[in-house]
Amino acid sequence: MTIDDISKENLPEHIAIIMDGNRRWAKARNLEKKLGHKAGAENLEKIALFADKIGIKYMTVYAFSTENWKRTEEEVKALMLLMKAYVDKIISKGNDNNIRIRILGNLERLDPKLQESIKKIVEKSQENTGLTLNIAFNYGGRDEITRAVQQIAEKVKTNELDVTEINEELISNYLYTKGEPDPDLLIRPGGEVRLSNFLLWQSAYTEFLFVDKYWPDFDEEDLLKAISTYQERNRKFGAK
Repeated sequence: MTIDDISKENLPEHIAIIMDGNRRWAKARNLEKKLGHKAGAENLEKIALFADKIGIKYMTVYAFSTENWKRTEEEVKALMLLMKAYVDKIISKGNDNNIRIRILGNLERLDPKLQESIKKIVEKSQENTGLTLNIAFNYGGRDEITRAVQQIAEKVKTNELDVTEINEELISNYLYTKGEPDPDLLIRPGGEVRLSNFLLWQSAYTEFLFVDKYWPDFDEEDLLKAISTYQERNRKFGAK
C-alpha cells in the first residue's frame, strides 16, 4: 500500500497510538527490555515523520503511564534516560522537520534535568507548523480528569466560576489536550485490546483499531492500512 491508496479528502486529523509491545519485541529476540524501548523510540521518530508527510495534523502517543512507575527501578530509569536522549536528539537537530512537540502529563515527578530538556523542546518547536506530536509521559487518563476537576473546583471555590458554567467544553479546556481536536483514530499495536487509561475523555467517539504486531515492527504501510480502515468506517457520533 502507498500514500496514493488512501484518500486525502478523509484523513483523520488526529491519530492516537498506544505504543505497546516493546518489551515483548525484545524478549522474542533475547534482548534486554531497554533495547525494546529504544527500538520503539526510533520507530516513533520514523512514524511521526511519515504522518507529517501524509498530512496528519496531530498525533498523540502513549510513552509512559502513571502506572509504569510500578515497573522495576532499572526499567523506569532506562525509560527516563531514553526520554531525555530522545528529546535532546530532537533539540540538536533543530527545526528541520517542522514538527511541534508537546508533552502531556504530570512532569513534576520527573528528574529536573529531564524537565529542563522537555521545556527546551516545547519552547523551541512551538512555532513549527507541521505535525503536532503529543508525547504522553507520566500520563494517566483518570489522573488528567481528576486534575481538571480539582482546578475547576478551585475556580468555583474562589467564585471565579459558577457551577452552571461547567459543561463538556469547559472540562475539555482544563485537559492537557486543550485547543486540540479529539482523536479520530486510536491505534494499539501489540495484540492487547484495551485503552489502558489513555485519553479516556477524548476518546468518546474515537475509532479504535487493534493491531497484532509489536510497536517496533509497526511501519509506514501499517499506518496507511490503519488510515484506509478508518476511511471505510461510517462515523455516526450517536446519530442514526
